[in-house]
Amino acid sequence: MSALAHPLAHPLAQSVVQSVDWLTIAPPTLAAVVGLGVLVADLFVGDGKKAVLGWVSVAGLAVSLLALLPLLDGDRSTFCLAGDADVCSYTADRFALVIQFLVLGGALLAAILSTTALKDARGLLPEGEFWFLLLSSAAGAALLPAARDLATLVVALEVASLPAFALVGLRYGDRRSAEAALKFFLSSVTATAVSLLGISFVYAATGTLYLTEIATRVQDVDGQLQTLTRAGVVLTLIGFAFKTAAVPFHFWVPDTYVGAPLPVAAYLSVVGKAVGFSGLILVTVVALPSYADVWGPALAVLAALTMTVGNVGALRQQTTRAYSAVRLLAWSSVGQAGYLLVPVAAAAYADDPRRPVGSTVAYALMYAAVNLGAFAVAALVARTKPLNRVADYRGLYAASPLTALLLGFFLLCLAGLPPGVIGLFAKVTVFSAAVDAGLGWLAVVMAVNVVIALFYYLQWTALLFRAPEGAPAKHRATAPLTAALALTGVLAVVLSGAPQLVLRFAGTGLF
Repeated sequence: MSALAHPLAHPLAQSVVQSVDWLTIAPPTLAAVVGLGVLVADLFVGDGKKAVLGWVSVAGLAVSLLALLPLLDGDRSTFCLAGDADVCSYTADRFALVIQFLVLGGALLAAILSTTALKDARGLLPEGEFWFLLLSSAAGAALLPAARDLATLVVALEVASLPAFALVGLRYGDRRSAEAALKFFLSSVTATAVSLLGISFVYAATGTLYLTEIATRVQDVDGQLQTLTRAGVVLTLIGFAFKTAAVPFHFWVPDTYVGAPLPVAAYLSVVGKAVGFSGLILVTVVALPSYADVWGPALAVLAALTMTVGNVGALRQQTTRAYSAVRLLAWSSVGQAGYLLVPVAAAAYADDPRRPVGSTVAYALMYAAVNLGAFAVAALVARTKPLNRVADYRGLYAASPLTALLLGFFLLCLAGLPPGVIGLFAKVTVFSAAVDAGLGWLAVVMAVNVVIALFYYLQWTALLFRAPEGAPAKHRATAPLTAALALTGVLAVVLSGAPQLVLRFAGTGLF
């Protein structure tokens, strides 16, 4: 077996065995290969048959999702140092598999929504490029939770992010889309540069980029190197805080969601958050647990600020303003990010950090299902009401009872009210993580924010069942939109009936 020096290893480290476990890396690899295939095929497919590229992309993401099943039998690793199975660049443990399931499932639903969006925007969105960018971003997002060295982590982060910038600004001749993409790009690049500076500080202090080795070596750092490491921890967190839309790195979210095509906004709201939170968990819980006194309080404050600013921003949205429905979902996603940050902050104070982290992952799975469902309803309404104002949803029950019931259920799940039991269950687990960690003040802030969020979620829900002004508009549902609504609706209902399934799937044995 041949061996070459690993570019990421410390100069004194052993060589890397050049054998690849292809089954282990199959999920992100399949998404990337299908993306490249679609881009090449676009050169030879006529304009009348471009829709085939979309269904090939959907099939590719479905196969990538199915490729996770053979990996459930136990932890697998590849790209490891010779003779040291604990020092690897790629690990398919339970944490990685759960996040990959979330990422690829979210990308699949976004792709299904995109088939209708591309058909409605014929000529405004280049189909081959769109599918290539979506699949490339999904491949990077699936790679990130399995990365176990900082270089692979950063590469995966950028592979997930760079295509997303282009997806936001891909619509021809749309100034709002271009401005949103530019704001998204510039703020992300700045955050990434700061994060890379932090990683360089950590590497300078420890001499390694492998997360498990950093966790061991950073405990022996003292003197000036300890100050350097602390600065590196803070700077590294900034890049991931941007991806999670944590305050004050959230300002790009409302304009980006409004400027992007709705399926892309849905993708960013779920997959973008999964990328940010998985990277944040790997850097803090896996690589730097001994510096919990630095990142724990910082994340607790970020959580409190993020949920408060997000919910207040959603509360202030005017129902008659253009695109107010998308803006409300955008601000809501900022508030939800605050809840997701609570268990990660609690991990700094817990004897076993896996339990709080499991609460974050379980909450993310719930949020992904119901938020994608809400965006699917928004995409349906936008076909008739392109301005997509909250006021446009008045009387939706009279026009489409099932769609109104689904949106109402999704909103109640996000609010954490019955019958949206899965939302209530997820919020209780997050609240319990804060209390168990001794963060009583953060639990109080969360409780106040849950009450604030109830107002705008219930206001929107009540609007669905009010008498419409004039004749109710008929919303034309395509087969892909119907499929997306059915998938998210069934998933939300099943999880509300058996919420313990989420915690069992996501909360035990993550690392």
